[in-house]
Amino acid sequence: MVRRALLEDRVRSDRTSQALVDRRRRAVGVVTAQRSGVLSGNAVAAAVARACGLRVLGAAPDGSRLRPGREVLTVGGSARAILGAERTMLNFLMHLSGVASRTALAVRSARPLGVLATRKTIPGLRALEKAAVVHGGGEPHRSDLASGLLVKNNHLALVPIASAVARLRDREGRAARIEIEIRTAREAVEAARSGADAILIDNASPTAARRIVQALEVAGLRRSVLVELSGGITVENVHRYRRTGADAASLGALTHSAEALPFHLTVRPQGNRPHRR
Repeated sequence: MVRRALLEDRVRSDRTSQALVDRRRRAVGVVTAQRSGVLSGNAVAAAVARACGLRVLGAAPDGSRLRPGREVLTVGGSARAILGAERTMLNFLMHLSGVASRTALAVRSARPLGVLATRKTIPGLRALEKAAVVHGGGEPHRSDLASGLLVKNNHLALVPIASAVARLRDREGRAARIEIEIRTAREAVEAARSGADAILIDNASPTAARRIVQALEVAGLRRSVLVELSGGITVENVHRYRRTGADAASLGALTHSAEALPFHLTVRPQGNRPHRR
């Protein structure tokens, strides 16, 4: 991933730096946070620096709390290499710290609900975005289609709930965890009675979600299933779902709508006055 990003930016063909900076010039580069939040992507930024032949002189751990002006990464070596690595390092940091910071906000607003990520990620960045969610205090949930059994509405358009659970149990065994996406109380009760381990309430208002949970309680099935909420839940409205009786909420907005957290890099020529880029 780092190699692809560096190739994309053509770091070995930096015409400006090659024209202005002697290849023997040494410098230090310091990356600083410009806003409060949660750090993520620093391990990747350090990998970018190393791939460019730089030494990592200091790095804050991912998951650290940020404040404006905090130095998170210091690298040293060729001045040209620092200038070439700058944008790729900052791009990873900005996006992933944005995801982690947005997740931290959601976690605070959602308690006692757990906060889960989804597969609504930028293609190629899923592993990093899921890690950023964890750095922000959330849970990664399914990493891909092979890592769990989730029967969605489009599956149920082809196979009834009871038959779906029975087929999956026959194929995957008793230990497999099966989750069924539902939209009504009737479907929730049917899924629980059929042996599902978890229920995903999709696109329900807080009131409707609470009624579905209550239907499970009345049927004596609530303790046998984990209840997850999804669909239309954002960092801004997740607090409205805290009293539904569910266990967790999954938010695609953690990854697909995260605002970048700003960072900047300051170049410090060895023995000279710092020059901010």
